Amino acid sequence: MATEKARQGGGDGGAGRWPARRAVLVGGAAAAVGGAVLWRGELSRLWWRLPGDQRPRVAGAVDFAGARWVAASSANYRRADRPDDYTVDRVVVHVTQGSYASAVKAFEDPGHQAAAHYIVRADGRVTQMIRELDVAFHAGNREYNERSVGIEHEGFVEKAASFTDAMYAASARLTARICARYAIPVDRAHIIGHVEVPGADHTDPGPHWDWDRYLRLVLRERTART
Repeated sequence: MATEKARQGGGDGGAGRWPARRAVLVGGAAAAVGGAVLWRGELSRLWWRLPGDQRPRVAGAVDFAGARWVAASSANYRRADRPDDYTVDRVVVHVTQGSYASAVKAFEDPGHQAAAHYIVRADGRVTQMIRELDVAFHAGNREYNERSVGIEHEGFVEKAASFTDAMYAASARLTARICARYAIPVDRAHIIGHVEVPGADHTDPGPHWDWDRYLRLVLRERTART
């Protein structure tokens, strides 16, 4: 399960610094063209591509069709504008080490200081708690948080029965859509477990997670969509 301190996940006070940085960068761009007034479209393009900017949001909108929306605490992620400000090139697989309800409760708790973008229940139901635009504090590594989408799976690493057919199928569909959206290769270099994140102190998804099966399902879904 995603559990980490805000300092690991990106709790760097960035929101307070970005406006000043944006002003400096946009001002510098204007100076670079000899003080000429940037036409509106160009200024807009520069503004929205700077780290820390935020596209307009629709309340309750999801990135994966059919997902249920439950908002994580804003203390457990950093608003961003991915992939414009951070390239997304990884999917990180987690296991909750508890029930679906306990994971939702933890991610809604501002004191938890961590959350993943999605939770997949044992019955295959998908809940989204953080928009893919934003940087979720899930991996225990700031760089990996910025470049990845985190998916929690209900269950326990030591219990093979946690990983149901419905869960594998739903998670594979979700990961296939994410890979298609960001042109992420369907392989073990880009779809990884929490245990594989540099510096991580977690073991999930554990020895009972069937990576061969999962990658086959993701690839089948990805190919079908193509």
